[in-house]
Amino acid sequence: MGDKEQLILDERVESASPKNVKKQEKDSKIPWYMASGFLLIWLLLFFAVVMPLFYRLPADLTIEDISKGGFIAERAQANLYDFANIGTKVVGSDGNENKTVKFLLKELALIEDQLLDDYFDIEIDVQIASGSYIKWELVNMYQAVQNIVVKLTPKNCTSENYLLVNSHFDSQPTSPSAGDAGHMVVTILEVLRVIATTKQTFEHPIIFLINGSEENSLQASHGFISQHKWAPFCKVVINLDAAGSGGREILFQTGPNNPWLVDYYKQNAKHPFSTTMAEEIFQTGLIPSDTDFGIFRTYGNLIGLDIGQCFNGYVYHTRYDRVDVIPRASLQNTGDNVLALVRAFSNATELHDTTANPSGNTIFFDVLGLYFISYSESNGIIFNYAVAGTTIVLIFVSLLRTASSSNVSAGHVVGWFILIIVLQVIALLLGLGLPVVVAYLFDMYGLSLTYYSTPALLIGLYVCPTLIGFSLPSFVFLKLQRDISFAKQLQLVLHGHATILAILGIGLTLYGLRTTYVVTWTLLFYVIPLAINLLTTLHDRGFAWTAVLKVVQVIPFLYNSYLFYTFIVVLTPMMGRFGLSTNPDLIVSALTALGTIFSLGFLVLLVHMSRRSSLIFLGLLAVTALTVYIASSTQIGFPYRPKTNVQRVPYLQVRRVFYEYDGTVSKDESGYLFNFQDRRGAAPLKGTKVNLTGLVSMASDCEKHMLCGVPLYDHRWVESRENGMWLPREQPVETPSVPVLEMLSKTVLPNNKTVRFEFNLTCPDHTSLFIQPYEDVTVSNWSFLLSYTVQYTPPYHIYFSYGIDNAPLNFFMELTKSDGDFDVPLFQLGISAQYMHTEGDDLSRKFAASFPSYAAIVQWPAIYQRYIY
Repeated sequence: MGDKEQLILDERVESASPKNVKKQEKDSKIPWYMASGFLLIWLLLFFAVVMPLFYRLPADLTIEDISKGGFIAERAQANLYDFANIGTKVVGSDGNENKTVKFLLKELALIEDQLLDDYFDIEIDVQIASGSYIKWELVNMYQAVQNIVVKLTPKNCTSENYLLVNSHFDSQPTSPSAGDAGHMVVTILEVLRVIATTKQTFEHPIIFLINGSEENSLQASHGFISQHKWAPFCKVVINLDAAGSGGREILFQTGPNNPWLVDYYKQNAKHPFSTTMAEEIFQTGLIPSDTDFGIFRTYGNLIGLDIGQCFNGYVYHTRYDRVDVIPRASLQNTGDNVLALVRAFSNATELHDTTANPSGNTIFFDVLGLYFISYSESNGIIFNYAVAGTTIVLIFVSLLRTASSSNVSAGHVVGWFILIIVLQVIALLLGLGLPVVVAYLFDMYGLSLTYYSTPALLIGLYVCPTLIGFSLPSFVFLKLQRDISFAKQLQLVLHGHATILAILGIGLTLYGLRTTYVVTWTLLFYVIPLAINLLTTLHDRGFAWTAVLKVVQVIPFLYNSYLFYTFIVVLTPMMGRFGLSTNPDLIVSALTALGTIFSLGFLVLLVHMSRRSSLIFLGLLAVTALTVYIASSTQIGFPYRPKTNVQRVPYLQVRRVFYEYDGTVSKDESGYLFNFQDRRGAAPLKGTKVNLTGLVSMASDCEKHMLCGVPLYDHRWVESRENGMWLPREQPVETPSVPVLEMLSKTVLPNNKTVRFEFNLTCPDHTSLFIQPYEDVTVSNWSFLLSYTVQYTPPYHIYFSYGIDNAPLNFFMELTKSDGDFDVPLFQLGISAQYMHTEGDDLSRKFAASFPSYAAIVQWPAIYQRYIY
């Protein structure tokens, strides 16, 4: 060997020495401030790309665009102004039963005048329905609720398979209901107008149902699907509802088990917005809402799509649900989608026999509102396993390459990799755990919901702790000296995270969770750069492998941040109505942490490439500390704002009277019954003008009396009754009237072991009966659904309401007692009467006026009468 060759060899040996390798790796690391800039780039990408696409709306069409044959948002908005100006539309009120019905019939008459008679026939029917069914562990009984039903049929139509399009026109008390669901009502009117006046025919008749009692336990949809003459022909439903106002509407339920429905949405929705994750979350019951879709599915065996407004849920069911919070472009977005879907489904060959179509669930999601992806659950299972398996195989190949290029044994590298997997499991637990701990501590000190009005606080409260916790174990590991290069150590750390995701994907797939697609697609965009690096020399050239990874990771970052931001936007307002017993911060912190890990899980680990990465983590810690201070010690962290982010404060002006068996009165007292909707309860009201001195828990009353001995309004009040609060008042509450319960007869039947009571009850349009037989007495028959007594145990709850007909409620009960002694107390009967169309007496109005501006009160007089027979 010559001198020159020997010199070259000596230089290579020297450069490969551990000391020089460390020096080269140190030199190849980027400055810490560039790594900080790296994280800021992703933050800017979120604000520059994700946020604008998330809130993007189409250009709205005006009257001048009528010739285009599209949905005209300007006309719909004009209808919405008229609809909202009617005011509240509570079932049984003049606003709902008369004014709104007249408004709808007037608009339908105008559409009928414009109808293309040569192409279509139109029939308009006002259904008045009465009936009952079991839901929420009570009997929902309704009398004379109204439905506006329109049938649009093409000329010479022979199809007996109808498409149903549904929404509702009634409202909650105080709400003008522009969003829930005036937005959808005027959408239906405009879609009907466009189709009826455009020379574009269709195959199947379309039923447009605008029902008059959805907020009242979904009663009117039950009345239609169980009784209307056109109901048996309805095969598919497009249900339109709202849990917010403005923005885009989301498809959150499909099917069930009819993937072709999703295909139609994919092919026809102009502005797709949907995810399987929303469907699975909604069907867990986590969301404190329900829709008519479940009624149509349960009682009509219909299939279809459930679509709802979901932005700005802060105004949902409050007096601030007004037209001014709904951009015209939002109406255009909804109208474009609904018009296209109605046209598509009314021409669908699948309606001829919906049972003949392929069955199964679907995995579906939109990508930033630009594209819609869907595939069958069976294909999704294969895809999940394939990506997870490919991940594990490629990582194993990478480990062998690492061992070969590092001149160490494969077993040695595998040993270190097993340790890394353990550390990444700890990292995942820390990433999820630290924000949850923050949420727990804030709640412990009475500071929940600090982000409610300022969502940006989520970054410091939950995102930064997630990044710190997730990166800390690998930071410590990489500080230790190893016998392979730092770049390869870092690559092993990322492999460890990918391996955990692969195992998680397999486990969730076995569990049957379709939302596993989030894991799979996140993994896919790690597998792609890994495959590219393995097929080239990039894998073995220091940090060169990170270049491809950074570029490809843009896609999962954009999608995952978009997806989880969707749920933050939708769920954060809902935290204001989750009740006292649930810490909403635990839900939001866990959701934020998951979104952070899926969006930045691979990317944040690349921060270790910087020379002093500890400074970055100290910076994240400083942001968290500053945010904690702001959230806990300044007005920024106070959850509520007038009009935009209100505290929901429902309460009743209550008078309760207890009649004993001999007819004497043992209790007659008045007060205010509060059903606080969020975790903070009454605390934010202390120190304000409202006087809550004497406010006590209802827990002791709930132990002593049937259903606490108060006029609980509906199933939600019943479910949360033990969290109720009672504020006594000396002056009796004055109600517009008093329920009159008349016992018409008491007859012992021939078997001498059964007695029959007959009653007549004159009551307001929202009244509940609470029935509690004594221990040795059973209900053997009654006027209500007898199956209810088989499914549920006492106390029984009959929820009765009426619309346009206020006739008294006549009912009977037959009670069986083994000893045949009916001259003793047999049962308790509670009458819970709600007077929802009045503000109450002078003292009640004065009390209501004392609440702060950020409190959205919903209140009315109510009376409870307890009888013993």
